[in-house]
Amino acid sequence: QVQLVESGGGLVQAGGSLRLSCEAASRTFSNYAMGWFHQAPGKEREFVATWNRGIAVYADSVKGRFTISRDNIKNAVYLQMNNVKPEDTAVYYCAARLFGSNWATSKDYPYWGQGTQVTVSS
Repeated sequence: QVQLVESGGGLVQAGGSLRLSCEAASRTFSNYAMGWFHQAPGKEREFVATWNRGIAVYADSVKGRFTISRDNIKNAVYLQMNNVKPEDTAVYYCAARLFGSNWATSKDYPYWGQGTQVTVSS
């Protein structure tokens, strides 16, 4: 079991940067693979970033602009968002799954945070 709390969302202008944080309340945080998803109004929750066999993987829409990282000492995972665009506007969720499981869809992640809103103005 792992409990997740996101922070760092807010309003940012297009072209700006934002860093999202996700802290986990779990003594076994290092046992979980972490990912980020986002959900825009009226749309399904979509994959943003995770690691697959130790290699960071990203949705095509954020590749080259977003970077996922984690700190197992702080029990945290981060999403650095650079050169943001209005279409990045969404609620961003961090999620946890077991290592070795599938990673590309929301159904692959049993544990979720409450989400943090990111709004990008043009």
